[in-house]
Amino acid sequence: MRVLVLGADGFVGRHIAFGLRSAGHDVIASARRTSRLEQMGFQTLKADLLDPKSHSSHFWSAHVESVTHVVNAAGLLNAGKAAMEAVHLKAPRALYEALPDDAKILLISAISIDEGNSLFATTRIKGEKLVHQFDGIALRPGLVLADTSYGGSSLARALAALPWITPLIEGGAQKMNPIHASDLTEVIIELMQRPKAAETFEIGGAETITQAEMLSGYRKWLGLGAARQLNIPRGVAGMMGKTGDLLNLGPISSTFLSMMDAGAVAKTSPQIQTKPRGFSDFLWKRPAGTQDIWQAHLYFPALLARLVLALMWLASGLIGLLYPVDGLVALGVAENLGATQALLLARGGGCIDLLIGWAVFRGWRPMLWGWVQLGMVAGYTLGLTVLDPALWGLPFGGLLKNLPILVLILFHMTLSDER
Repeated sequence: MRVLVLGADGFVGRHIAFGLRSAGHDVIASARRTSRLEQMGFQTLKADLLDPKSHSSHFWSAHVESVTHVVNAAGLLNAGKAAMEAVHLKAPRALYEALPDDAKILLISAISIDEGNSLFATTRIKGEKLVHQFDGIALRPGLVLADTSYGGSSLARALAALPWITPLIEGGAQKMNPIHASDLTEVIIELMQRPKAAETFEIGGAETITQAEMLSGYRKWLGLGAARQLNIPRGVAGMMGKTGDLLNLGPISSTFLSMMDAGAVAKTSPQIQTKPRGFSDFLWKRPAGTQDIWQAHLYFPALLARLVLALMWLASGLIGLLYPVDGLVALGVAENLGATQALLLARGGGCIDLLIGWAVFRGWRPMLWGWVQLGMVAGYTLGLTVLDPALWGLPFGGLLKNLPILVLILFHMTLSDER
């Protein structure tokens, strides 16, 4: 098979691309960012599904002439209506229209979306109807886990690794039957052998567990002792979800909570012959490594670092805008620079700091704004050193405090690069 994998740079998409290639199939990995996929040895097709260019079949026509199968693993969990429709409907329609008539399509959808209880669910249902128009398959997997983690699986490991307590939403009674990503790929390969037909299948692992059992299993796998369970009422979890929406905290979101409320048990379709393993079976196939332990322990410190940096920039911006002129003169900086110039520098710097703070607070393009932060702190440090070298010798640190701030920014940038 020559398979175009849409969303190949995502967590599920990468595992599918690697699994298909490992099984001997020819894979074209399509994503918005393809540089790392190229380094991984894939033939790639760079496509930003939010770009209106990708909503035209002409964009895809020259790239899919020899494609025999498409696996659409592209998706957004948290976004506005325009972005959801672009990724789940407009771009896929254009791609499907450009495919050869005999090409087969398989969409990676999601379980528990029938209620249409979120914008994600609503557009996913429409995406399933769309793929059925082209005699394609909609596959609804349960919670997808793997040897690596991302999004919800990273959050689960982090919750399991917390010291002393394990937070559980409504006591952790929600049931799920996780499926390993490699088993999901085997199911995909099986289904792509079927004749073209508009069909929907569900697939989950062999073991049904609760949220509490999953976190307990992860905690034991990480080599940690038992922890006290902390019940999180649904109302409190809802507020946390709305906070996650505001801060763009990925799996900590209202959409994720609504999917948990709807249930995460996939009722495996009897037509599927592949038998995926259960959670306990694949969890204990390998030991937790350094990367697993570090990720679990650093997940929440990474969020804290982001919030601390955002508050620092927002506070710095307000101080720069509101600091009195007399205070600038008293600092000694204005003496070397001039009162007017010092005032303009403080006010202009305050505006820039507020912009940086808002971008960091919202989690918008963290790598780009990480470099901006490094440039601003380095620029402030160098400029103030030239204007008044004595600032390095002030009590309580002075400019010396900029050095750990630079390290904190680098730490946050490193942990923001998740895939």
